[in-house]
Amino acid sequence: MSSQVEHTDVGAYALGLLEDGDRRAFEAHLRGCGSCQAELGELSGTVGALSELAPAAGPIPGPRRAGGGGEPSAPPAEVIDMVRRRRRSDRRFRRGAYVVGTAAAATALAAGIGIGAAVDGEAPAPKPPATQAISGEKFHAANASTGASGTVGLVDKGWGTQVGLELKGIRGPLKCHLEAVSRDGERTVVAGWRVPDKGYGVPDQPKPLVMQGGTGLTRQEIDHFEVRLDDGGTLLTIPL
Repeated sequence: MSSQVEHTDVGAYALGLLEDGDRRAFEAHLRGCGSCQAELGELSGTVGALSELAPAAGPIPGPRRAGGGGEPSAPPAEVIDMVRRRRRSDRRFRRGAYVVGTAAAATALAAGIGIGAAVDGEAPAPKPPATQAISGEKFHAANASTGASGTVGLVDKGWGTQVGLELKGIRGPLKCHLEAVSRDGERTVVAGWRVPDKGYGVPDQPKPLVMQGGTGLTRQEIDHFEVRLDDGGTLLTIPL
């Protein structure tokens, strides 16, 4: 109790268990605390009864009394031990409550700051979603008659070639696919997709179509790529 006076020390004071510094601090507190004075009065009879249970025990320091009366005999050791354990338990509970209360206050404060920033329009703007990047060796082409333009990015792999496609200037509804054409005329489908009505890479929908695919052809075997309609026709040819 050296850091602060605690109401739960009434029992320890009544039994004479407080150290000198704690006892003096509690007596100063007692003069202005009606609840502690009332509790001490109720405990006085109990302390006397406990003392009678252990008449052989020697006297121990006890609380000073207004009339300068004699000191009470020591209560049984079990009672003293119980009071000491209770004091320690009460103090641990207070420290735990203080820590929990402080953490809750900090959380509430942080929430308040976040809400206030959002209300004031100072919240950080959300990051735009990351778009797929076309990597590797790039080749570009455009078709003035269809309005389509596109770029392929090629990366050599052990299984063939990874192909990235960025396509613009097309409107739907369409179903298309990308073909890789080898130097000897072999064709393989790299990827397929559907074009919605609003299209890709057009004035009212400027975002291009970006997708990834692959072919078993090696980079050296590929001659060109074709963006073809599923029902026939070519929108764009990209030579290498």
